[in-house]
Formats: sequence, C-alpha cells, structure tokens
Amino acid sequence: MSKVIVVGGGIVGLSIALELQKRRGDVILLDPDSPRKGASYGNAGHIAIEQVEPLASWSLIRSAWRRWFARGGALSFPPSGISAWLPFGFQLMAAAEPTRFAHGKVALSGLMGEAMPAWRRLVQSLGAPDLIREDGHYVVWESEGSAKAGLEAWSDTDTGTARFHVLTPDERAAVSALTPRPLHGGIRFENTGQVADNVRLLAQMEACYLAAGGQAVRQSAAGLSVRDGHAQVESDDGLMRAAEAVIVCAGARSKPLMQGIGHAVPLIAERGYHIQSAQHGWSAGLPPVVFEDRSMIVTGFEGGLRAASFVELNQPDAPADARKWQRLRQHVSELGLPMGGEVAQWMGIRPTLPDYLPAIGRSDKAQNLYYAFGHQHLGLTLGPVTGEIVADMVETGVGPQAFDIKRFG
Repeated sequence: MSKVIVVGGGIVGLSIALELQKRRGDVILLDPDSPRKGASYGNAGHIAIEQVEPLASWSLIRSAWRRWFARGGALSFPPSGISAWLPFGFQLMAAAEPTRFAHGKVALSGLMGEAMPAWRRLVQSLGAPDLIREDGHYVVWESEGSAKAGLEAWSDTDTGTARFHVLTPDERAAVSALTPRPLHGGIRFENTGQVADNVRLLAQMEACYLAAGGQAVRQSAAGLSVRDGHAQVESDDGLMRAAEAVIVCAGARSKPLMQGIGHAVPLIAERGYHIQSAQHGWSAGLPPVVFEDRSMIVTGFEGGLRAASFVELNQPDAPADARKWQRLRQHVSELGLPMGGEVAQWMGIRPTLPDYLPAIGRSDKAQNLYYAFGHQHLGLTLGPVTGEIVADMVETGVGPQAFDIKRFG
C-alpha cells in the first residue's frame, strides 16, 4: 500500500504531489493527461494576489446584467445549462450575505498573503526561478467614462498586499503602442506575478516530481469507496488502490468523486476560453494587459500570445460555444493587437463553488481522505500554497476550517 495517492494532476495536484513526495515519499499521482490541457494550462498565467475579495458579493450580483454575453460582456448562462447554473445562482446569493462575505474575505486574504512566497519557494525548488516574473500587470480603459469608473472602483477595492499606481507617461506609451485605439486611462499593479509559460511550468513540476521518486499513473479516478473507515480509489482500468492518505484534487471532476461517498459539493463548471498565436509582435517582458471594457486579459508567454476571457456557467461536458472564440478574435482585431499566423483555440473548466472559496480539508467520511479543489479563477495563484497546506494537513490531520466542504451541509 502506498503512502499517498493524489487524484488529479493540475497545478494544485502537482503542487501537492511534489510537496508530499519531498516530505514523505511513495506518492502516486493519478491523472490521465500528458501534456496537460486543462485549466492549469489554459489560464492567463496571471498570479492574481490582488483578488482578495470573493466574487460572491452583492456588488457583483447587481452588476451582472452589464456583463452578460448578449450585451457584449463575458458572463454567459447557456439555456442548456440551466439545471446547473440556476441552483448555483441561488447558493451564490446566499454566500453573498454580508457576514458570510466578510468571513470569506478574511479567509481568502490569508491565503493570498502567502501565495507569492509559496510561488518563490516552488520555483526555487524546481531550479527554475525564471518561471515567474513579479513585475505586475496593466489594467486599461478605452473611454473616459470607463476610465473614471474603473479607477474609482479599484481605489475602493481591497487588493491585499498588491499595490498599484496610475500609469506613468512611459507606461502609458508602452501599452498604447500595442493598439491604434486610444486608451483613456490605466493602472499598473506593481507586484502581482506572471508565469513565463504554463506548458514549461507543468512539465518542469512533473519532471521534478518523477526525479524525486514519485510515480505517475495515466488513469482517471472512476470513483471512491470506503472500506473499514478508509477511502480507496478505483481507476478507469478497474484497479482499486489504497493508501495511507488519499487526496482528491481533480478540479471539476472532484464533484462526482466526493458526492459518491456522501459529501455535498455544489461545484459548477465555470468555463473559460482563449485563443493563442505563436507568431506575434508582443514586446518581450511586457506584463499581462487587462482590457477591462472587454473583460479580456492578454498575456505574452514563451510559447505565444494568448487572449483569454469568459465566465460561462454550464455543464462540464457541454459543447464549446464557438461564438466565444469569435468574440475574442473580434476584440483582438478591433484593438489591432499584434497576434498573427495560425490561431489555436481552447476551452476549459474552472471548478467553482458558490462562495468563490476553495474546498481544502479532511473528510469526515473516511479518516484517510483529504481534498483540495474549487479554486475557481485562482487555481494558478493558489496552487503552491495549497500544496504546502495539504502536506501540513496530511502530517497533522488538521485542516483549515474556513475551507471545509461541510460548510455546504
């Protein structure tokens, strides 16, 4: 019997597996994908330490109508997904109650405060400190009205340890050089981060994990079962695997696994889209740029230029909506961004809980079962610190109460 089975090999699962392999050894990582093409690959590469306020808030709910896809925004509620997003919406409204929001903000702020130090420790352990850059990101606006409203909104927002300033003339010139459209204002966050390349990051993490003696099994988890108070994992090949500790961190695929042994998991597939071109004229070293009027972030990676957007609440396996990719192409074209050549398309699933907090804890259904999923837009940001928290939890048996899945009954 192994010491640890980690179910799921995205940024959260890899962080956990790598940390536990260093501390305990004899870890099995159960994940079918190599190379990885899920949300850990398809995100904007932004280490978003400024996002300390949970998105489950009444300010977001009140402004949602302005963000609808049909009105040109990024928020999408496909009719075919109503059985998923309608109950999720009611639970989100309950989570936005001021007291719950305040408690959630305190908990999320604590995680965010440790996110960047954990990233530094991770890339140093990988021997690749160049995998992250800590030179911030830009937020820009295309009209005088949106610039005024945007600056006021960010000035009134708690950004935790993140700092920003109004663009200097040189910074404004650098961003304005990207597009022939006039920009009417912008800010620069000074100490947020960016992953240099998601593909290299995930490959380097797995390589270090394997070099440390970890095992990778290219199978999906078909289900969990509990025997004599201990969880076991059944994989797609029909094998039943047991371990001293089983950790479920399979993103949106965690829901059926956990519900199968009696946990309530109101997780929704919050789907995002991107387009990417290997040929581009993005300046080397230029931080990500958020075009806030379009709810789009553009990032220059080692492997190409990526434009990403959309919050589509839907069933996890629903067909992709080609209109989203077309909208991204339209934004890039209208802005005149330097994206050329063949453009690749991607759609992936962010695992999101109604209060926009992750689920990190120890199960009360089996004494050896732990979990870490539901990181929504913050999986990349919180992956390394979650790995350290879960490794500590496996060693001590004690998890962070604020993120216990039992908060959903």
